[in-house]
Amino acid sequence: MSYQPPIQDIQHILNHIIGIDKMIESGITGDLDAETLAAILEEGSKFASEQLAPLNQTGDQQGCTLENGTVTTPQGWDTAYNSWREAGWAALSAPEEFGGQNLPHSLAQSIGEFWSSANMAFGLCPLLTQGAVDALAHHASSELKQIYLEKMVSGAWTGTMNLTEPQAGSDLAAIRTKAVPKDDGTYAITGTKIFITYGEHDLTENIIHLVLARLPDAPQGTRGISLFVVPKFIPDNEGNPGEHNDLICSGLEHKLGIHGSPTCVMSFGDKGGATGYLVGEENRGLMAMFTMMNLARLSVGTQGVAVMERSTQMAKLYAEERRQGAALTSPRGTMDPIIMHPDVRRTLCEMKALTMAARAITLRTASEIDISLNSKDEATRHNAANLAALLTPIAKSFPTDCGVEVSSLGIQVHGGMGFIEETGAAQHYRDARILPIYEGTNGIQAIDLVTRKLSLDGGATISALITELSAINSQIKESPALADLVGDALGVALHELGHALGYLTSPANNDPAILLYAATPLQEMMGLTIGAALLLKGAINAEKANSPDASQQQSTAAVFATQRLPKTKALRDQITKGAALLQNNSHQIL
Repeated sequence: MSYQPPIQDIQHILNHIIGIDKMIESGITGDLDAETLAAILEEGSKFASEQLAPLNQTGDQQGCTLENGTVTTPQGWDTAYNSWREAGWAALSAPEEFGGQNLPHSLAQSIGEFWSSANMAFGLCPLLTQGAVDALAHHASSELKQIYLEKMVSGAWTGTMNLTEPQAGSDLAAIRTKAVPKDDGTYAITGTKIFITYGEHDLTENIIHLVLARLPDAPQGTRGISLFVVPKFIPDNEGNPGEHNDLICSGLEHKLGIHGSPTCVMSFGDKGGATGYLVGEENRGLMAMFTMMNLARLSVGTQGVAVMERSTQMAKLYAEERRQGAALTSPRGTMDPIIMHPDVRRTLCEMKALTMAARAITLRTASEIDISLNSKDEATRHNAANLAALLTPIAKSFPTDCGVEVSSLGIQVHGGMGFIEETGAAQHYRDARILPIYEGTNGIQAIDLVTRKLSLDGGATISALITELSAINSQIKESPALADLVGDALGVALHELGHALGYLTSPANNDPAILLYAATPLQEMMGLTIGAALLLKGAINAEKANSPDASQQQSTAAVFATQRLPKTKALRDQITKGAALLQNNSHQIL
């Protein structure tokens, strides 16, 4: 089916939830104005629907091939990538000094959703490159920036992130890749990395690997990890690709989904050592890599939104065309479109509401990053940075968990035809399943949330967020129509969330195990509550602005508030009762 980028829904969130107009007025978005923003969304929409979407299913069917260390991507991808790069999309949010357009992350994430909805496997390549650019811009030496960033910002070279090893998945303390200093100031890199997205491909003339490795005298654990730039081809004196480095793609993973994206086993130093260049300080590489990872986590959350949007569009179109059974108001024997049946309509409405809530969370997180970077007020920058940090685990986990659910519901709407590969619905489900896993599993996001993020600024960040959500709840009564639809659903959820947070922060429950058993339910609870509050805020503001889609946004918010938000009651019990039960009784079960 054709893909129609949801420009109207994105503009609703930017205008009525994020407040992009105020960000523009305050200079946070740089030179961007409303007209330019709309034009960029329109052009991105055209590229995604016309050039990337047609390659999605064929890319899934063909996959990538590896021969003699060289990876060939699916047919048509090199042409599409060149067109994408020549149109300037690679430079969207990159620094101006290296040829970037320095546009806000909230816009870049919106456009990134288009790429991933149209073709998730294709969109992974620029996603990783943008993260690598961010890491180098913040932590690399001036010399490395001058050599690599302009080429990477233009899309002429792509970037990767090399963390995982066969014996070390998420536990980076266990990595064994070595970096031995050489007399010329470079390092000899030896080791094997797995699950490296676009570690080898035929789309660009060079691939720039960011590799975590240990120095010979490095301390044990994560404090002994350094970060290195390891190019596929070592740049010559003119900055062009020169000698092939001592690295090779030694294998391609055979995966459940994202077949068009090469997931590589990378071998470094088979002939003595790949040449690497230190990024930042020795033994401080994890800090630099987390700059890349945090942006990547938000972008993976956007991938979750993207697959939800595509699955919902496909399911709705199929439901409008597929005729089976008589609707309640039709004569017996009639074959009506299945979208007329209440359970199918309920399913589609929930798919839409989940998509909008997840999109609101990711774009709100992106806007806080924009404020943290560009506000003229230091305190505002500080608070926005902390709020972005608090929201990031939720912005990664909630959309990706929902992405799996919504793509599964998309198959359900298709019925038996959804289980048949030819319809395309199954691909979205297969593609979506990686999202809660990579860039830090959602369980790891939950651990990060409860052990690091809730305590930011001594708890002031989470307190400020709860205050904001409570203020939104107070505003619901300003719209009698909305208040009639949702009642006190948000107020009840906020009460349950407050109870859960109070339980976990009580000195009486000062037990790390309790906190970790409760982490995932709390993360989901926060995603539901924040998502509902943002949708309700958007509905209130759309009505105030007399927006033509105000009633639609009210209905979407109400569906989420009444069909999904009540789950917070059960999650409260999981936290306040279930965590201790699991701690005390799991050994009897397992």
